[in-house]
Amino acid sequence: MTGTTPQQDLDRPHDLVGVGIGPFNLSLAALADGVPGPLAATFFEQRPAFHWHPGLLIEGATLQVPFLADLVTLADPASRWSFLNYLKGRERLFPFYFAERFHIQRAEYDAYCRWAAERIPGLHFGHQVDSVRWNPERRLFEVDFTQLDQDGEAAALGRAYTRHVVLGVGTEPYVPEPLRPLAQAPGVPVLHSADYLAHREELLAAGHVTVIGSGQSGAEVFLDLLRARPAGAERITWLTRTEAFAPMEYSKLGLEHFTPDYTRYFHGLSEQARGELLPGQWQLHKGIDAETIAAIHDELYRRTLHGGWPDAVLTPGVRVRTAGRVATTQVELHLEHVRQGTRSRLTTDAVVLATGYRERPVDRMLAGLDPYLRHDAEGRARIDEHYRLVLDPSVTGAVFVQNAERHTHGVGAPDLGLAAWRSAVILNAVTGKEPYPLPRRTAFTSFGLEAREAPGIPAQGRKLTPLVQQ
Repeated sequence: MTGTTPQQDLDRPHDLVGVGIGPFNLSLAALADGVPGPLAATFFEQRPAFHWHPGLLIEGATLQVPFLADLVTLADPASRWSFLNYLKGRERLFPFYFAERFHIQRAEYDAYCRWAAERIPGLHFGHQVDSVRWNPERRLFEVDFTQLDQDGEAAALGRAYTRHVVLGVGTEPYVPEPLRPLAQAPGVPVLHSADYLAHREELLAAGHVTVIGSGQSGAEVFLDLLRARPAGAERITWLTRTEAFAPMEYSKLGLEHFTPDYTRYFHGLSEQARGELLPGQWQLHKGIDAETIAAIHDELYRRTLHGGWPDAVLTPGVRVRTAGRVATTQVELHLEHVRQGTRSRLTTDAVVLATGYRERPVDRMLAGLDPYLRHDAEGRARIDEHYRLVLDPSVTGAVFVQNAERHTHGVGAPDLGLAAWRSAVILNAVTGKEPYPLPRRTAFTSFGLEAREAPGIPAQGRKLTPLVQQ
């Protein structure tokens, strides 16, 4: 929904206001639509419409999670907002059935989410949230926003009142410090992979292209460029700081790190233990799926069939120390191989940074809540088991977060497979009821030693207790 937001509707206190409409708050909105009884919920997004990583919807690229990780299914399989119901409405259910695809294409997931975003009630695109404050007299949060016109310019100001807030502002592309000045300079061919498709044609026309980053995005960009450039004149270099172009951990038991069971276990660890554990888990979410690795190797091998090797360099274990311009059209990268202790220079015509994403800062938006916020030893927000920011007890409402809690909830925070479950946890807490009963156990792995009820008898799984609405 875009367009005007009647202020008289916003003057009435909401139960829930969502800030941002990415997949996670879209999941929350979809499940909120199915909560029995009145639940006044509204969501604001500054973009004019829903789009999910448009720069990486490369032809043939698939999700790394099964289609069951849609907006609702793992919490409510009967929801009208499921992916299967989307297919049914488009008369594509039988073709999908015969296609036997467990992992759908990214473009199809984006189309599904846009279908839902155009129909779920209470979504307001073209609305930029400026600040969130606590009003102790009214015992409500005040959410100030700016309504934007079609050109993204301010058209009107507004305010909503709500008992609870959910932050789902997502992440933003991360550009390493040595390359930041070049990426920000106009006309310099240094871009983040998030903008890949918008610049694909000029990258294909460039004499030499360097891809930096070893995750799935880097692999997909490298493969797409490789397939599109002529044999023997590929002129592509792929560099990464990791020790190898490593496959993502995708074993059945390894995937149990993306279950509610592991999330609860991780949250129960000490702050120090969580901090020590996270860096070593990079292969759970930053590796490359085996199918993409195989496709890259197959393409490289195919180009050797008539003799010779493709003009492609793949080098792991390398970091970019500094970077600068050469004349006006090229970039010089100063490289260091950490293990060898060697350094070299690489001149290239374009650079694609597949260097991941970082949580979008919300300090300015939440400045009014700063006196109430509680932080950990590293200065990060403390977040409880129910995804609520830990606030001063005088604040009777709650601020929930989505995909901003990796330091407290583990590697599953950005994973689409936990979206519906986390949304259900939040809605159960907001309503003080249990509109979405949650499973007591979700993994075969027992991640910690549990207390025993009697000799030889394992303790039963813990059930999350819904929080009573205050």
